[in-house]
This record gives sequence, C-alpha cells and structure tokens, in this order.
Amino acid sequence: MSASDTILVVDDEQRIIDLARMYLEQDGFQVRSVTNGTSARRMILQDKPSLVVLDLMLPGMDGLEVCRRVREQSDVPIIMLTARSDDIDKIVGLELGADDYLTKPFNPRELVARIKAILRRTDRAGAQAEAVPAMSIGNLRIDPQGRRIEVAGEVVELRMKEFDLLQHLAQNKGVVFSRDRLLNVVWGYDFVGETRTVDVHIAHLRHKLRGMTPKIETVWGVGYKLEDG
Repeated sequence: MSASDTILVVDDEQRIIDLARMYLEQDGFQVRSVTNGTSARRMILQDKPSLVVLDLMLPGMDGLEVCRRVREQSDVPIIMLTARSDDIDKIVGLELGADDYLTKPFNPRELVARIKAILRRTDRAGAQAEAVPAMSIGNLRIDPQGRRIEVAGEVVELRMKEFDLLQHLAQNKGVVFSRDRLLNVVWGYDFVGETRTVDVHIAHLRHKLRGMTPKIETVWGVGYKLEDG
C-alpha cells in the first residue's frame, strides 16, 4: 500500500462517490470515479487502478457483469457494494471473483479499513512469495512464486484470495482455523468481518480442486483445515 494507490469508485449515486472520495482522500488515496458499468470496465482495464469499489446495481452493465468480464483479464482487487442484504447477491459476487462486499448503507471508515486490509495483504503476498519454496502435499503442488496450483499434474486456475486461502491452509496442514481467524490472516482484517466470505471461498476451492488429496475439511462449530485425504 502506498501513496500512489488509486481507488476507482463505481456507483450511480453521486453522494456515495462523494462520501467515499472524502474519506479515501483523507487517508492519502487517489480517487477516480465513474457512474456506469461500461465505463468502469474500460477504465479498469486501461488505467489499472489499485482497487475497485463496485456497486452491484448499475445502469446498463451491472456490477456482477462488470466483475465477471474484468476477471477474465485482471486480478485487480474488487469490493462489491450491494443495497440488499440478500446472501445470494453476495455469494454470486464472490463466486465471480470479488474479494469482498459491503452492504449499503455502510460506514465509510469500514470501507477504508477493508481497502487498506486488502492492499496490505496483496503487498504482503507478493513479498512473501519470493521467500517461500514450492510445496507438495499428496497430489497438490503449490508454487508461491509463480502463484501456480497443480492437482495431479494439471494446472488449476485460482483467483487471488482462493490461492492465498489454500496456501495458508497448506502451510498449516492439520491445523483448524476459525472463520474469523482466516479473515484476519488471509484477508488482513483487524476486525470481525462477514464470515460468509470464507465459506464461499472454501466452497469455490472445493469445486475447483475436485480430485485433490489432501482434502479441505469442515470442523463443525469451529472452522476449516487441510488434512490428508
């Protein structure tokens, strides 16, 4: 995270943009904004912001479609904003590759905190990857430097947080982590967040890594661990 970090805020409500801009600029971020999905997608791919705050309900191309198309070409961190508390909106957004979500109305200080946490984690992951050797567990091979996953010799494409979550569980095989602890370690939150985020990412990993040994196991009432299958 640095003073040069640019945050793109995408929302069709000017008051939301103005609120986010005020708090983000107070913390030293550069802020750009657009009010529709088509312009957002173009700006994300051309200008390469450090992070995108993306509203779900946009005129024309909605936030979910923007997220889906951007993820075909970019791993830029995305925080989704939704005006509804329905789990389905959040789950679909996460499955399409969003890194996090906030439900409107939101506390702008929490938005800034989550942005900082994601950027810290992104920076830390890049630095740590240089010092972490590749590891193999069963038919799973993880290459931190190349951010490459193989299962039985086949490459599996994972998104940024999926990779970070799997790597953390693999580095601590057999250790049970609560959802709150995974939020803190993998997402970098210094506060208790929405643990549904963890559940969705675990479900996505299980779907993508079918046939993998070891297995990601649920410890009911506690959390998750990676264990020999």
